[in-house]
This record gives sequence, structure tokens and C-alpha cells, in this order.
Amino acid sequence: MLNFCRYKGEHKEFYLFFKNVLGFTPRNTELYQIAFIHKSKSLELGQGRRVNNERLEYLGDAVLSAIVAEYLYKKYPNQGEGFLTEMRSKLVSRANLNKLAHKIGLSQLIQYNRESQGIFKSIDGDAFEALIGAIYLEKGYRFTRRVIIKKIIANHIDVDAMAHTDWNFKSKLIDWGQKNRRKVSFEVERVIYQGKESRRQYDVRVKIDGEPAERATEFSIKSAEQLAAEKTYKKLQEQGIIPPHTDEV
Repeated sequence: MLNFCRYKGEHKEFYLFFKNVLGFTPRNTELYQIAFIHKSKSLELGQGRRVNNERLEYLGDAVLSAIVAEYLYKKYPNQGEGFLTEMRSKLVSRANLNKLAHKIGLSQLIQYNRESQGIFKSIDGDAFEALIGAIYLEKGYRFTRRVIIKKIIANHIDVDAMAHTDWNFKSKLIDWGQKNRRKVSFEVERVIYQGKESRRQYDVRVKIDGEPAERATEFSIKSAEQLAAEKTYKKLQEQGIIPPHTDEV
């Protein structure tokens, strides 16, 4: 039995979070508390065994993706595969999940090594996915789907507004470069390994005519390129090089 007794005395917000945000009271509290343990605060069980939220994050990622895909399929019956794929990418992107975790108050429940917090760029989104994994294990798919759609998406995400936001900044940046005879390239500067069983993170830099621009780190090269492209594109808009608030790139 893991020792989580201190949660009951010190973290009343743990129970209020489930009641007020998710609309239910957890029974297997240890499972949900594991969902909030970042690997930097892993519990040592002896013989090299460590407990953190990485396995739940892996499971939650798959469950969330399936639920969002089904939700979008039903919400937009006349849209094609390309639109649905892009919308799902927007909803489950690490940047969006990080913001969502902050908005619903999940970030305050995460246990992590605060001395090293600056290097954990996706800690909030990871914990959100781990939470979804925990709900799925205890309550099943139908219950988890109801929580995500009725409690999370309905109350905290404007899906229709998101459908009209720019997303493919990589394509926009490349188009701008071609029209203005500027060479835009993307380079993986380093691959970050965090533990033997951890997923790899990719640090990608945008270069314009060989000169370094913005950079980003994500769990896939494609996601890192998109985020780095978005940062670069918006930076160029701030500098007046690209006209702001326009689709003409």
C-alpha cells in the first residue's frame, strides 16, 4: 500500500477538484494521486521500482485521442478527414493541454521537483493525460467520454472558435519564405532523453536564410516544428516583417 495519507490532511483541493471540475468523487484515490506524481518526484518502492504518472500518461493519451476523434466526427458530419485531423491535433496538442490544465486547476495538484520546474515544459499536459488514464481505468470508456465531453470540452473549450484559429504555421511560414525568396528550414538541434523508459523530446530550431530564429521542444518532431514555426511567425509579425492579422503570407 502506497502512503498517500498526507493528501487528506493537506490537499482538500484534491477532492474539491474532482467534485467541482469533474463532477464525481474518486474511489481509488491512490490511482488518481499517482496521476499527479511527475517523474521528478517518483516514489521509490525498492529494488529499482519507481512510481510516477508516465504509464497513466501513455494510456490517457490514447484514450483522449479516441474520444476527441469520435466527438469531432459527430460534431462536424460534413467535414472531411483533413479538417477532422487538424482539429484533433489542435485539441490534444501539448500547448492546448498545458493551458487547459492551468485553467481547470489541475496544475496546483501536481507533485514535482520545484527546483527543476523550468525544464518540465509539458508537465501540466502530461498530468492531464495521466488523469484521463486514471479515470478510464477506474470508470471505463463511456464514463471517461462523458467527463471529457460534458465537463471538460463543454465548459472549458470553445471548439468552434478553435476551428477558425491558425494552426499550420509551418506551412504559412514556408509559404511566406517562398513568396519573399527567403529560405526557411527546420533543424533538430538535440534529442532529449529523460530516463531509460521515457519518451524522447525533440528540440527543433527554425532557420531563415541559415540564421537561427525561434525554437521549441516537443515529443514529436512534427509538433516541435509547428510550435517553433508559430513562435517564429508571430515574432516576424511583431517585427513588422509579416503583416499582422492577415492570411496573406
